[in-house]
Amino acid sequence: MSSRIETFDAPCRAVTRGPAHHFFGYYDKCPWDATGRFMLALEVSFIDRMPRAEDAVTVGLVDLLNGGSFTPLDETTAWCWQQGTMLQWLPDGRILYNAREGGRFVARIRDVGRGTARTLPRAIYAVSPDGRHGLSLNFARLNRTRPGYGYEGVPDATAGDPAPAGDGIWLVDLESGRERLLFSHAQSLQVRPRADFAGAEHWFNHLTFAPGGRRYVGLHRWWKPEGLEIGGKRFRHVTRLFTQDRDGGEVHLLNDDEMTSHYAWRDAEHLLAWARRHGRGDHYYVFRDGSAEAEILGADVLTADGHCTYSPDGKWILTDTYPDRNDRKRTLILYRLRDGVRFDIGRFFAPPDLDGEKRCDLHPRFSRDGTEICIDSAHEGARQMYVVDVRELVGREG
Repeated sequence: MSSRIETFDAPCRAVTRGPAHHFFGYYDKCPWDATGRFMLALEVSFIDRMPRAEDAVTVGLVDLLNGGSFTPLDETTAWCWQQGTMLQWLPDGRILYNAREGGRFVARIRDVGRGTARTLPRAIYAVSPDGRHGLSLNFARLNRTRPGYGYEGVPDATAGDPAPAGDGIWLVDLESGRERLLFSHAQSLQVRPRADFAGAEHWFNHLTFAPGGRRYVGLHRWWKPEGLEIGGKRFRHVTRLFTQDRDGGEVHLLNDDEMTSHYAWRDAEHLLAWARRHGRGDHYYVFRDGSAEAEILGADVLTADGHCTYSPDGKWILTDTYPDRNDRKRTLILYRLRDGVRFDIGRFFAPPDLDGEKRCDLHPRFSRDGTEICIDSAHEGARQMYVVDVRELVGREG
């Protein structure tokens, strides 16, 4: 395979505009509807601080054929800068997002055409490919243990319990609202127990269904206020990567070597993740579910953690970087799998005052046909959504 980096000047246009700020959220969901005309977006009046319990964002639609006009649909106080409100399209054209009602976090499913909505008893993290089931976790616990990824406004009832047996990852039927605890924090401690579990507080994050929906992947994390020392190194928190059947059985540890960050399913059996492997270092690895296989991908050119996804046709990997130390620019990257060539398709300035958990990561997402990429960016001074046109590049032989 080739080991080289090329530059491709991909056209980029803003699809939202001020005076309000707009963003979508995380990198693992597609903002475009099935027709390609509308994009889901969140609108907010500020970007210079963390959200408070009383701060609402407006859920709405951007009309790409009508000058990027924004149509508001609802408001929600269950949101964060990094992952938004888990706003996403369901396969039948309805939308799902999280909200806060009656002192708890819930999810709403809205029929945009009819203007109707109904409420589910738990906030949803991920939706199965067929749109029938959702995965949920405790967003109040997540907010406390990993600020910036959960939601403000609901006290964490599990505070003080390092690994509660009655809380963890839940499966929710999106039609009936029935829920079932799949994997508790207490159960996670029984899977290949580690000495550094002792005295630590545990939580889950980053849940995603596999293609086909039979299994899902998640991160099990733990921390101590004073940090963790493992093998002579100190960690703020420790992470391991696991998969499980949707029925709650067969937990498999894909990576137990202290660090796993962003990931994406390649197919129902393989997962790409930025991770650490003892003796091999930090790389993008392709893990095979149910096995110990882990193959390094793009070792010479994909050298930093980023928000990775596969193109719809499986021929490309889309990812990004955090700000460069010298010019504070984030690089948007396409990696061609057939020959291992990395294409840098854009660089976007990250304002230094938007740091920490209020930062504006690019969080790149493919359009449904793989010819465009949506990013969130603040390189022009406001937080807005942009579309990068890559049809010329991906139209070449993939």
